[in-house]
Amino acid sequence: MPLLALGLNHQTAPLALREKVSLEGGRLPAALDALLALPGVQEAALLSTCNRTEIYARVDEGREAALLDWLARHNGLGPEALAAYVYEHREDEAVRHLFRVATGLDSLVLGEPQILGQVKEAWQAARERKALRTPLDRLFQQSFSVAKRVRTDTRIGAQPVSVAFAAVRLARQVFSELDRATVLLVGAGDTIELAARHLVEARARRLLVANRTLEHAQALASRHGGYALPLTELPRHLPEADIVFSATAAREPVIGRDMAEAALKARRHRPMFMLDLAVPRDIAADVAELQDVYLYTVDDLEQVIEESRASRREAAAQAEAIIDLQVGHFMAWWRAQSRQDVLRGLRSRGEAIRDEALARAREQLAAGKPAEEVLGLLAHQLTNKLLHGPSSALRRAALDGDLDLLRTAERLYLDDEAGQR
Repeated sequence: MPLLALGLNHQTAPLALREKVSLEGGRLPAALDALLALPGVQEAALLSTCNRTEIYARVDEGREAALLDWLARHNGLGPEALAAYVYEHREDEAVRHLFRVATGLDSLVLGEPQILGQVKEAWQAARERKALRTPLDRLFQQSFSVAKRVRTDTRIGAQPVSVAFAAVRLARQVFSELDRATVLLVGAGDTIELAARHLVEARARRLLVANRTLEHAQALASRHGGYALPLTELPRHLPEADIVFSATAAREPVIGRDMAEAALKARRHRPMFMLDLAVPRDIAADVAELQDVYLYTVDDLEQVIEESRASRREAAAQAEAIIDLQVGHFMAWWRAQSRQDVLRGLRSRGEAIRDEALARAREQLAAGKPAEEVLGLLAHQLTNKLLHGPSSALRRAALDGDLDLLRTAERLYLDDEAGQR
């Protein structure tokens, strides 16, 4: 029963495709239910962020292809639309992949800490839907321990990097005088919270926070000295913004071309810098065609991020060594579990044979048969049923010349020391 990790991310798929298969927000519970309903899927978890959508699952042998088919069709696509962009890892490579994701080694920003919280949310969501059994549950929990150890034992988290940090750094490169800028933050989640913190450190003159839930916008604005407004007032306040950061969970753009054009007109075409950190995108792609708008997405942050990546590469190498060790530990447990499954199956089969024979013996006693006769029949039936399978297998082994099986049977059944143990 293979353990699989299947998905696509910022390294393998363009933003336009990633946003089509994004399962963020309210779509995740229904997606988990649909995935678990597939024949052969024993347990599963879904991880969906702005940079990746991934399935972690244990499936029956031969059912692996059903995962890719489901991921495509659940998002209104054909499997061929994803085939060139999807990666699949099995067994120890699936374990290694999750550990690398949880520690930030597979992130756009090397070592970024926010991904661990997102992995924990994916695990919690799967638990709430009763989608996890012991193996996958243990794997996720071990990934949290690995991430903690990597942050404790290496300097991968020594500098404050995140997508939000890189975005603010890019804003400072494009718009050098942040102390004269009005910045509009759309959304109130972790990414916007981090962006607000970095903007305050960069001495941005004024912060506006727009969110669908006004209370959340007010809470964030109060922490960072900003002004809160409901999302319905976005068209009225957009002209005030020199810089826009947007990261919501909306399925459709919250800033369209018409809204941006109206804002530019009100600003008398003073330039606007817009950074869309959401997947699916918050700002319509054709806004980039407008003169005096400089629109960037998460895929445009690579150059900024590369500058901070170099200082983390040595720490990343140390982290990979820790992960290799921890993959070995998990796989040793996994193999031991597989052997335990064989033992449990053997014991379960023996107990079923025993219960059947006992039930028949009780029926015979109730019918008035002598106890000695019933006990003799019970012993005879148990011996025959318990030894029928092994005896047939050994006869075939003798005919086929399978000496390994014959020697194993001899050690199991005829070795006096084994019997005494």
